[in-house]
Amino acid sequence: MREKIFAIRAAVEEKLTTATTMEQLEELRVAYLGKKGELTSLLRGMGALSAEERPIMGQLVNEVRALLESEIQTRSEQLKKEQMQAQLQNEKIDVTMPGTRQTVGNRHPLTIALDEIKDLFISMGFSIAEGPEIETDYYNFEALNLPPNHPARDTQDTFYITDNILLRTQTSPMQVRVMEKQEPPIRVIAPGRVFRADEVDATHSPVFHQIEGLVVDKGITMGDLKGTLDIFAKKMFGPECKTRFRPHHFPFTEPSAEMDVSCFSCGGKGCRVCKDEGWIEVLGCGMVHPKVLQNCNIDPEVYSGFAFGMGLERIVMTRYGVTDLRLFFENDIRFLNQFKGVEK
Repeated sequence: MREKIFAIRAAVEEKLTTATTMEQLEELRVAYLGKKGELTSLLRGMGALSAEERPIMGQLVNEVRALLESEIQTRSEQLKKEQMQAQLQNEKIDVTMPGTRQTVGNRHPLTIALDEIKDLFISMGFSIAEGPEIETDYYNFEALNLPPNHPARDTQDTFYITDNILLRTQTSPMQVRVMEKQEPPIRVIAPGRVFRADEVDATHSPVFHQIEGLVVDKGITMGDLKGTLDIFAKKMFGPECKTRFRPHHFPFTEPSAEMDVSCFSCGGKGCRVCKDEGWIEVLGCGMVHPKVLQNCNIDPEVYSGFAFGMGLERIVMTRYGVTDLRLFFENDIRFLNQFKGVEK
């Protein structure tokens, strides 16, 4: 047995010199010192020895085991150092080389304008109302004085899921939802995505953004509407901006109007941007129709209100002179980079 013990020691020490990876070292340890290893097997065979030889051989096996474990540990630490040196050599970095410039992004122009509009109306006492993009026919049309077969529905052809469920064509349903749940006074704006079955071209998209506003209180007049929107126009398009209101018709407001702003490019003199009119249409507005108030259980004899709605894309196009709506959705970096630093 003594010869076997020393043979195992010699074999392990020889293989230690050729082991070049931690995996090989572990395989060597298991093969000789593991539960089923050769040195461990010798200990299980100690019962065949005489009583005098048994303690002597047991002590020798344990001494050899301790020696081999120490040598394996030493070799393990040596391999770790060698691997670290190789890694440092392979991953060496020349700190004098120029670094890689990191590209810094910027907010989308629609986000820039939307955040600014939100801040403006919040400063005037408005709150933000958000709601579902999938609506019922009632909230999207009927509650807004657009009964079935009303001709105004033709201009808001949309995507129907069922006969009664559809993708909203405007954020006006949020006005109804707010009036149902909140007693006047009410001052809210409702921004969000809306959907219409339009063909994609330079001025139309089946998906775009709207911002609708609503004020309901006692004694609200058309003068309050014009004053509020005049402040909005001057903040968005500059202090020299002028506003003009033209009579129009919307089923959910009475009276109704379209609001124009003086052309930012020519100052109202007439140019290519405003098609030589001096004015650019930006939004629709009006006094909330009494029937809409009644649908929301608000007495039109006591309360009155005004509402307005604008397309976010149109506001941004007017503000920055963008001529093609599709640029907002194509993610062309050359276009988006032009808006770096425009945040106020």
